[in-house]
Amino acid sequence: MIAELGYLSLTLALAFSILLSVYPMVGAVKGNLRLMQSAPAFALAQFLFTAISFGILIYVTLIDDFTVAYVASHSSTTLPWYYKVTSTWGGHEGAVLLWVLMQTGWTAIVAFASKSLPWQLRARVLSILGFLGLGFILYTLLMSSPFERLLPYYPIEGHDLNPLLQDPGMIIHPPLLYMGYVGLSVSFAFAIAALLMGKLDNTWAKWSRPWTMAAWLFLTLGITIGSWWAYAELGWGGWWFWDPVENASLMPWLVATALIHSLAVTEKRGVFKSWTVLLAIAAFSLTLLGTFIVRSGIIVSVHAFTTDPGRGSFILSFLALVVGGSLLLYGLRAGTVESSSRYKVLSREVALWLNNLLLCVATLIVLLGTLLPMVHKELGLGTISIGVPFFNQMFFYLLAPFALLLGLGPMLRWKQNKFSHLTKKLIGALIVTSVITFAWLYSSYENVSTTTLVGVFFALWVSLTVVIDLLDKLSKEGASITKLGNSFWAMHTAHLGFACVVLGVTLTSAYSVEKQVKVNPGEQTQLNEYSYRFEGVKAIVGPNYKGHAGVVTVFKDEQKVTELYAEKRQYDVGMQVMTEAAIDAKLSRDLYLALGEQLSNGAWALRIYEKPFVRWMWLGGLLMALAGVIMMLDKRYRRKASVASEMKGVTA
Repeated sequence: MIAELGYLSLTLALAFSILLSVYPMVGAVKGNLRLMQSAPAFALAQFLFTAISFGILIYVTLIDDFTVAYVASHSSTTLPWYYKVTSTWGGHEGAVLLWVLMQTGWTAIVAFASKSLPWQLRARVLSILGFLGLGFILYTLLMSSPFERLLPYYPIEGHDLNPLLQDPGMIIHPPLLYMGYVGLSVSFAFAIAALLMGKLDNTWAKWSRPWTMAAWLFLTLGITIGSWWAYAELGWGGWWFWDPVENASLMPWLVATALIHSLAVTEKRGVFKSWTVLLAIAAFSLTLLGTFIVRSGIIVSVHAFTTDPGRGSFILSFLALVVGGSLLLYGLRAGTVESSSRYKVLSREVALWLNNLLLCVATLIVLLGTLLPMVHKELGLGTISIGVPFFNQMFFYLLAPFALLLGLGPMLRWKQNKFSHLTKKLIGALIVTSVITFAWLYSSYENVSTTTLVGVFFALWVSLTVVIDLLDKLSKEGASITKLGNSFWAMHTAHLGFACVVLGVTLTSAYSVEKQVKVNPGEQTQLNEYSYRFEGVKAIVGPNYKGHAGVVTVFKDEQKVTELYAEKRQYDVGMQVMTEAAIDAKLSRDLYLALGEQLSNGAWALRIYEKPFVRWMWLGGLLMALAGVIMMLDKRYRRKASVASEMKGVTA
């Protein structure tokens, strides 16, 4: 009966989604204030009933109710309680319900955190969000219900959660990622509402910007933690990159990055209005496309959820309706928009536009590289593979102009600049960056490739231009660190984060080393300046697994550095054997050790990796997320705006 209550609760959420989709929009069109004011109540009811439904799913999982098919497929009695909670989004049906929870949650937050908005805009935004919630709830009820029963015959033990997902990273990675995905629907709703009202001015950009920043913040954290999870859990010494499902999260992030820059220009200068709206539509459209890729069954991946083509058809139809409708509306309205300001070629506006263009080109590369093999196969043309070399090479070509503009942009003023004013700064920055790059690389490494030189140069270039801009701001009369606004610190923190990512990827790719050895207890092997002594194996017992751990002592210059425990686990229910790598992490390098199979005469296979500066990738991701936090704390987005001054000509 409990599971049926979850289904019923979600059905009630569907009813309120229909009301939210229709009544406020009708009220906005007819100017009926009472209908428009019903939107927050419908949004709250929609969220509450969805939350009850998700809470029931957690409850039946915690009590091991294996009459529920989803619980039987993704949990077990031996699974620790925190992984039982994780299992509620570890499979397709539960993950979709989590998505619906996030969608309705964002809608409720917008409903009660946007009281300063005029009702004409507020009602339209909430109605659009209600329609999106309606689509996902309908998909859950019809195609992906997690409350299906196995009566009268049901197992006494569940199949357990995939051991790959029994990791702390999976507890927080999907919720953060979904918060980012769904958060972009708010930006989409603001853009469509502005198109419907015919008021594409800088005011809607100001209201949309903090919501977009929040979504980008969560998406950045989700991708960063997901990358770290894949690196630590998959046990092969690298990070999971350019997988189609990972690309599905990268594409909306790239467009969302362009969107937050474009929103800043639209808000401050009143330009790029049509471009900004198109980016808002594209960012959310790519999240829907990513949902289709992950849940349609057209790909095989460790991250993919389902192989049911019926579900893919539903998502594809919804994708066509949302994207097609929004692009049609954009085509009808965008041509009437005019910029309210003018600018010259050498200006911050142009630099930001060029960077946005490069981000969109990068997105297009990822999109083509991800979809082309799928389309090629579906058309019966055979199987083709577009792998890591293609993506790495194409992104390398984009790195130089993107990083150059990233460093140059903060030095430029709005409207126009004189090149003579920039020459001294540019020449000085280029010389200092070149000297540091060559001195560091050639003093530290024997072989330095062109790719490594370029990557390190532009990472240092972006970092140095941050320092130059800070010193330039502080050199002005009356300037101080406390007077520099949140937008200044957010911009440069994000740029430093990007520099860290480029530095980490470049040096790890160029100078990672690995060694596979056969060792007996007491034997020692060498890799670079570190010695690894294999002490043997010891038995381990976990809450739902047993196995053994290889004990390895690491020395440098005959001094003990650390002791590593690389595990082989066999899980009790599914009897899967999983590798748990041992990692000694430092800011300058990771020592990564994976235990292989037992060989003859008591020997074991070991895989040893040394990965320099790999942590800088995740440090960069965290810095970019911190930039989002700094921007969210800006007082401008907490100050209530005057309706009369912010939205002239709009009446309730």
